[in-house]
Amino acid sequence: MQVLRLDGADAAQVARWEAFVASCPDATFFHRAGWERLIREVFRHDTHFLQAVEGDQLRGILPLAHVQSRLFGRSLSSLPFAAYGGIAALDDAATGALLDHARGLAQRLGVEHLELRHLQRRRPEWPEQALYVTFRKPIEATEEANMLAIPRKQRAMVRKGIKNGLVSTIDDDVDAFFALYADNVHRHGTPALSRRYFEALREVFGADCEVLTVRSAEGRALSSVLSFYFRDEVLPYYAGDDLAARDLAANDFKYWELMRRACGRGLKVFDYGRSKVGTGPYAFKKNWGFEPTQLHYEYQLFKRDAIPQNNPANPKYRLMIEAWRRLPLPVANWLGPHIVRNLG
Repeated sequence: MQVLRLDGADAAQVARWEAFVASCPDATFFHRAGWERLIREVFRHDTHFLQAVEGDQLRGILPLAHVQSRLFGRSLSSLPFAAYGGIAALDDAATGALLDHARGLAQRLGVEHLELRHLQRRRPEWPEQALYVTFRKPIEATEEANMLAIPRKQRAMVRKGIKNGLVSTIDDDVDAFFALYADNVHRHGTPALSRRYFEALREVFGADCEVLTVRSAEGRALSSVLSFYFRDEVLPYYAGDDLAARDLAANDFKYWELMRRACGRGLKVFDYGRSKVGTGPYAFKKNWGFEPTQLHYEYQLFKRDAIPQNNPANPKYRLMIEAWRRLPLPVANWLGPHIVRNLG
C-alpha cells in the first residue's frame, strides 16, 4: 500500500479523488479535492492531501493542512474550516497506512498536535474534543410533511415570516450574504473570514455552493445562508442576519425556504451542521426538532499537554471578544481574515 500526495494540478488525480469521495461512505463534502486549492491559495497553508493506493486503485484519502501560527501554535489538521474530516477509507489497511503516514509527517513537520475531525470515534486511545455536535435529519417527501415536522413554536415563526411577506432568492454573487455575515459575526465579537474566501468557494464548487438570501417585501436583505450540496444532502454552513431579522422571523423563514427548495430537488438529508454545545445556535437547531450527534475531534499530542481551546468558549478570549465588538466594522473586516486563517 503506497501513500501518495495529491497533485492538484494533475487532472487525472483530481478526477480519481473526486470519484472516490462520491462513492466512499466515510467521505463528506469536506473531503472534496477543491479544499486543497482553497486552503493553499486563500489561507496560504501548506496542504498534504494523502492517498492510499494499491496498484491502480485508490483505497483511502486523508486531507491535511499544516497551520503555522505565532498566536495559536503549529498543527496538522483534517481539516481546518471543516465540520468533518479525517480518514475516509475502504478498509483497515488503507486506514492504517494513512494514519501512520500522517503521524510520521506530523513529527517531521514538528507540529504540536495532529487533529482528525471524525464523525465516529476512531482512536479511543487519543484525547478528544467534545465541544461540537452536528444536527442531521431526513427531509420529508412533501412540502406539507416538512412543515408539519417542525415543532409548533418554530412552525409559528416560519408562518410569521410568510405572513410578513418575506421572499427568498438564489443569488448570483456573495454581496448581500457577505454584508450580513460580516456584520453578524462582528456583533458576536469574532473575526470574519474574507470576502475572497466566499467568492473562491463559489468558484471552486460551482453549483454545489449556493447562496440563498431572504428579503423583505420592500427588497431589503435580512438574512442569508451559504450552503453546500453533496450527494443527496444540503448543508447550510455559513449564515448572517440583519438586526431586523429577528422581529420579522427572517432566520426561521430562511431555513424553511432552504428545506422547501431541497425537498423540491428530491434531496434526502438536511444537515444543519455543527454547533458548540450550550450555545444559541445549538438551542435553535434543537427547537427545530433536530437531535445532536457528538462529533469526535481526536488529537495526538506531540508538544503540548492538553487539547488546544482556540474557540470563543475559552474564557481567556472574553476580553478580546468584547474589544473586537468595539472595532469599526471596516477595520474588523480588514483585520479579521489575518487572524481567523490560523484558527480553522
